[in-house]
Amino acid sequence: MKLTQDRMDWMRAHEEAFRSLRRDLHENPELGFQELRTSGLVARQLESWGYQVERGIGGTGLVAQMRLGSSPRRLGLRAEMDALPIVELSGLAHASRKSGVMHACGHDGHTTMLLYAAQCIAREKSFDGTLNLIFQPAEEGLAGARRMMEEGLFERYPCDAIFAMHNLPGLAQGQLHLRSGPCMASGDTVTIKLQGRGGHGAMPHLSADPTVAAANVILALQTVVSRNVDPLQAVVVSVGVMKAGHVRNVIPDSAELVLTVRVLDPSIRGMVEQRIIDLVRAQAQSYGVQAEIDYARGYPVLVNDEQATQFAHQVACDLLPADQVVFPCVPTLASEDFAFMLEKVPGCYLFIGNGTGEQGGCSVHNPHYDFNDRNLPVGAAYWVRLVDSFLSPQS
Repeated sequence: MKLTQDRMDWMRAHEEAFRSLRRDLHENPELGFQELRTSGLVARQLESWGYQVERGIGGTGLVAQMRLGSSPRRLGLRAEMDALPIVELSGLAHASRKSGVMHACGHDGHTTMLLYAAQCIAREKSFDGTLNLIFQPAEEGLAGARRMMEEGLFERYPCDAIFAMHNLPGLAQGQLHLRSGPCMASGDTVTIKLQGRGGHGAMPHLSADPTVAAANVILALQTVVSRNVDPLQAVVVSVGVMKAGHVRNVIPDSAELVLTVRVLDPSIRGMVEQRIIDLVRAQAQSYGVQAEIDYARGYPVLVNDEQATQFAHQVACDLLPADQVVFPCVPTLASEDFAFMLEKVPGCYLFIGNGTGEQGGCSVHNPHYDFNDRNLPVGAAYWVRLVDSFLSPQS
């Protein structure tokens, strides 16, 4: 990494302490809006380094602010703190101590990287402007980012730009991947209840069978992507839940399907929604059953601002060798609630490779996953360099 010798020496001297901190967070995971221990630990560390900390924004969220010099420029960096309801099977010495809860997405690492950077920044105090460090609760499906915003996050802590980073297994450890424009998909949930008329399995003509309707709905839904969406667009419609009946010779009264819908282009999200609703209703009617559809819009498409992404890319190139920076990278159809923040403030969400094979390649949301601790100094150094560049006294 291209850092001053003094900064490299400091980071090496503190790497083990932050590795221990990350593993402590991993051993003590907390679900969304329950991150009391985590947010308390984070707040105490930041206060001890001289940041002004406000707790309780969005439940267990917090913001740490440091102002230096006279520049009006304001920068936001965000990390998420919550874990997942997963039973850890990693067998690691620092595995979760809480049954049924684990850091299976690396939020323990993201929080630690930002803390690592925060201490280095506070030690040097070399920037000019306002730095807002946002530690967010409940990213995993509970929209903690939106709740923080609803409680006045950007009114109380305005930012000219905001940035966040997520690890990505399967990419070389420490590589930084960036792209401007749509980078992660929207994530919508559709619950479909097909109400029919049950009866004896030997006399199907006396019933209105919702299972047949459900089967044909599943098949028809595949045409949304194959026949209604431009083949160059990225859309996924997947049925994750299918429930109907309990007895082999009884036609049930109802069947239920639950879908996830992912769209990478905000302009076609509404079209995909309407097409799904129309198809479900038509299929239900053709089989003589009633359809109840709950179409719940989740996280929006995550769109990286072009100027902010170019800036973030240049910071990466200033820090790492050319083969460690990938731009533009391939988008993903996973979803992320940082998208809400990017609808309000221009910024960039980038990825850091967690490793491949046995060295960090296990997928997130997997009971065997663990954050790669070798990324702690890389991610921290990136945040320090980005603050240097964005809040430079010469800017």
